[in-house]
Amino acid sequence: MFNTKDNSQLKFKKLNYDNIICKARVLLPLHINFQYTNMNLNALTAISPVDGRYRKSGKELAGYFSEYALIRYRVRVEIEYFIALCELPLPQLKNINKSIYTSLRTIYQEFSEEDAHSIKDIEKVTNHDVKAVEYFIKEKFDTLNLESYKEFIHFGLTSQDINNTSVPLSLKEAVQEQYLPQLEKVISKLKELSTEWSDIPLLARTHGQPASPTRMGKEIDVFIARLNQQLIQLKAIPFSAKFGGATGNFNAHVVAYPDQNWLEFGNHFVNNILCLHRSHPTTQIEHYDNLAALFDAMKRINNILLDLDRDVWTYISMDYFKQKIKAGEVGSSAMPHKVNPIDFENSEGNIGVANALFEHLAAKLPISRLQRDLTDSTVLRNVGVPFAHSMIAFSSLLRGLNKLIIREDNIIGDLEENWAVVAEAIQTILRREAYPSPYEALKGLTRTNASITQSSISDFIDTLEVSNALKFELKQITPQNYTGI
Repeated sequence: MFNTKDNSQLKFKKLNYDNIICKARVLLPLHINFQYTNMNLNALTAISPVDGRYRKSGKELAGYFSEYALIRYRVRVEIEYFIALCELPLPQLKNINKSIYTSLRTIYQEFSEEDAHSIKDIEKVTNHDVKAVEYFIKEKFDTLNLESYKEFIHFGLTSQDINNTSVPLSLKEAVQEQYLPQLEKVISKLKELSTEWSDIPLLARTHGQPASPTRMGKEIDVFIARLNQQLIQLKAIPFSAKFGGATGNFNAHVVAYPDQNWLEFGNHFVNNILCLHRSHPTTQIEHYDNLAALFDAMKRINNILLDLDRDVWTYISMDYFKQKIKAGEVGSSAMPHKVNPIDFENSEGNIGVANALFEHLAAKLPISRLQRDLTDSTVLRNVGVPFAHSMIAFSSLLRGLNKLIIREDNIIGDLEENWAVVAEAIQTILRREAYPSPYEALKGLTRTNASITQSSISDFIDTLEVSNALKFELKQITPQNYTGI
């Protein structure tokens, strides 16, 4: 052992330690890089836990937010735009056989990963992702004997006409088909627990201190009411889209067909065919104000669930709840007795990541330089990540709620230890009877370090100069029945 008082020995030890670290820095990266650069992407090698550890909980979102999904939505918008031009019709498209629409829609309805790879191969040449989609569809037109109509694919459009319709369309369908159903499962479970625990009295705590009793079911009802109110606001937010050419003015469309009402066409295409909400007027991009509102709404919902996570976690720590034990599971690697509230902790952690990203997206997206820069495209590619973390949080919370076993005896016992909370009830009735200075009288009784029990409360009531009938009324009040409505 080194003598800690000997500075020369300490210096020698430090130098040797630093030398070891320096060697590790030189040798280890060579080995690590060789090993890891040859790995295939899968759940074990994914950098993001969304596509790794938590893949099972968020895999459905790949159909809305993956690169494959974005490409498929782009193809869908391009096809529907071409069909809309045929329905207008433009003079050059008026003779097209409408029976071909089914085959055209099959291009995106049966869009495969192989198709997506084909588009990515085209992108290697074009170095432009939306243009690659256009060329892919043109190849499909060749197979459908539609060669003479190919130049009406992407006619008059800029990339953002496709991106700013594809992204809100994917968001809308992800919200309706994945997000809302999962959140409704959480709310449904809370309603079930609220009903089951409706009559269980509970010691409330304000500032962490014992307060007027409440009921466990009612406290769950608070979260249900908060979530339902935020859902109303979320559902009222339109999924806004931009569609209007390079800078939002239909310049190319108007110069080619000046007699056509392109504003009316754009509104019809976005509002009625894609079932989105067309923003007008715009720059090259959508304003993203409504998208920011959507992310803010989701953040508020997440915050409510975060509040719930922490409350339930606290009740578990107070032994108000136990958790169902699954055979074979380990709570602590060192302490065999522990059953940790990991589901609520996992939910809380994922909400934190989701909200950080939602906040950035909501703050960044509505801001752009002049008619547009590329920063919106960069961050839009990440909208699925906070979605996924939110969905993972929902799943974890739901799993935790399903494990809860209420410890009613412990809850009642805690109430029994806090008879001081009935002081509010007693002084309020005394106020009703015009008893002099009732608050002060109860304050003198309860704001001491002495233990307040049923007996001491009863003795105090006996000292009051009131009728026996009123004393009897006061003695009927207990921490268990003083729970309001």
